[in-house]
Amino acid sequence: MSIKVYTDGACRGNPGPGGWGVLILFNNEEKELFDGLKETTNNQMELQAAIEALKHLRGHSEEIHLFTDSNYVRQGITEWINKWKINNWKTSSKKPVANKDLWIELDELSTSMNIIWNWVKGHSGDPGNERADQLANLGVDSVS
Repeated sequence: MSIKVYTDGACRGNPGPGGWGVLILFNNEEKELFDGLKETTNNQMELQAAIEALKHLRGHSEEIHLFTDSNYVRQGITEWINKWKINNWKTSSKKPVANKDLWIELDELSTSMNIIWNWVKGHSGDPGNERADQLANLGVDSVS
């Protein structure tokens, strides 16, 4: 049995008030999580959503299918992060990696879990992604 997770981030202004949302589907049950920050960016909220989902699922041995509409998150954790670590957290253009602290936290959480990272097109009618988006906006509302 596997766990399905949908994550999303939202920001009103970039930077500005932002929120993250998580929908977890497991054993015919749904768990919804959300929160926000007064001053943040969209990418930070996308990362925070994935982090909060994995924090909530710590200790689970099931395969996790995580769905995000952020290519930044999916490509960062599956492709770019290993090069960043080798290059002392510098990009290919020798600049410091943005949101390094969040990437480190996401990496540490994900290494002990069996995660399949999936990209889903945002605002395309996928019910899980649409709900994660609504939750992320509730997170923004909670700090606005």
